[in-house]
Amino acid sequence: MSSQAQTASALGLTLAALISQPLLAEEARYNQVALRAEVSQEVAHDQMQVSLYSEAQDKDPAKLAAQITQTINQALTQARASKGVTVSLGNRNSYPIYDGDNRKISAWRERAELRLESADFAALSQLTGQLLQQLKMGNMSFSIASATQKKTEDALLQDAINAFKARAQLATNALGGKDYKLVSLSLNGGGFQAPMPMRMGAMKSMAEADAAPTPEIEAGSSQVSVNADGVIEVLMP
Repeated sequence: MSSQAQTASALGLTLAALISQPLLAEEARYNQVALRAEVSQEVAHDQMQVSLYSEAQDKDPAKLAAQITQTINQALTQARASKGVTVSLGNRNSYPIYDGDNRKISAWRERAELRLESADFAALSQLTGQLLQQLKMGNMSFSIASATQKKTEDALLQDAINAFKARAQLATNALGGKDYKLVSLSLNGGGFQAPMPMRMGAMKSMAEADAAPTPEIEAGSSQVSVNADGVIEVLMP
């Protein structure tokens, strides 16, 4: 066979292979069904977060900064003495206050935040009541700790797979198939954690009371869920 004939033959085989590949890929997608199964569990909030702040106004920005720093430092010292409470500083900012014509700065206003977090609701609640004698309440919220959420998701993993298998069998039966094979499967954890803010009335009573009371806490709960998303190929008789 001449070299030209051999080249033409090779090109013909290559072209035939290229044509057959998309046909095979198209055939592999026959009877494929995308499915989702979700399982969830209600989990009690076991983490409490509190945001407190000091805010003041003065004509002298240096005096104002020193005042805010002193207040926050005193609160930090008191908070760090409480066992089981994680303490950190939040945002701190200052801005000018202008006169009526917005041409001249008449004063400065500054605000600094203190953030507290703990799994011991009683200890953090008591500390909050004490700190409200010198600070103001910014926010109180509850959530599921990361370790708790991961542990719950791990426990739900097998349930999600079983739910997906049951749904896959239902789809196979509905299509008149004899069996199915798994093409792909992904498992994703998640959940909805609604913020549980403390009522403003309770905050006010804590701040105004002579003694530092321990407020009643109702932390609530959120759903932790695991989704199984996958594709099956139904095998027909």
